[in-house]
Amino acid sequence: MNPIEISVVISTYNHPEWLQKVFWSFEYQNFRKFELIIADDGSTEKTKKCIDDFRKSVDFPVKHVWHEDNGFQKTKILNKALLVCEADYILFTDGDCVVRNDFLQKHINYREKGYFLSGGYFKLPMSISKLISQTDIKEQRCFDIKWLKSNGLKPSFKTNKITSSGLKQTLLNKLTPTTATWNGHNASGWKEDLMAVNGFDERMQYGGEDRELGERMFNNGIKAKQIRYSAICLHLDHARGYVEQEMIEKNQVIRAITKTKKVIKTPYGIDKLNK
Repeated sequence: MNPIEISVVISTYNHPEWLQKVFWSFEYQNFRKFELIIADDGSTEKTKKCIDDFRKSVDFPVKHVWHEDNGFQKTKILNKALLVCEADYILFTDGDCVVRNDFLQKHINYREKGYFLSGGYFKLPMSISKLISQTDIKEQRCFDIKWLKSNGLKPSFKTNKITSSGLKQTLLNKLTPTTATWNGHNASGWKEDLMAVNGFDERMQYGGEDRELGERMFNNGIKAKQIRYSAICLHLDHARGYVEQEMIEKNQVIRAITKTKKVIKTPYGIDKLNK
């Protein structure tokens, strides 16, 4: 078996239909030296079966890291997943993001010591999210703007995220007004840099919990590269019933402290797991 060069952490919670599509997109990656770690925030047996069935059908490692459902505890399960990653370079994405077949290769190509990579996503409407089949992913039709428009996608500037290549792609990465941040759906970095800041802050629930990790990496001297027009993923539509304003406000307070006090290592991270 090829040595693992990149560990891919996929967060999920009770959406096996979407997770299955995400799995297919990794099955057809051009770059093959990887493992998948499923960071499962308390899903039921349906998700476990989806993972088990997929594991049996592919030639790369698939690990399932699970804890009991106790509300939105994504940061806790991500830290547990981080501890079982074998590669020294780690990519994080979500169980609702279907990735193009050059996705891993792009992250590998752009990785550089002293940096993390900040990618984006292209949001799909529910109708197209449901429509995408395994064949559409295998043949990459779902990344074809003509196919998307023929199935109801409305044109906008954002379609440049999936149509750009070559010089245009490079220019848009440089010119985009969007700040390069740690985005949980499409970001990668060196394991040693993630461990140096003690991973994710486990006090945080929904709302900026991923970006706060990146802010501590910035405080530790790590820079970010923008690759939102290079590493392409499609975001499948879904409801967000777990979102509460109280979570968002609590996270805003933590992030403000991280910025003003230049916090590097959270006391509520991975080290807490090992005690």
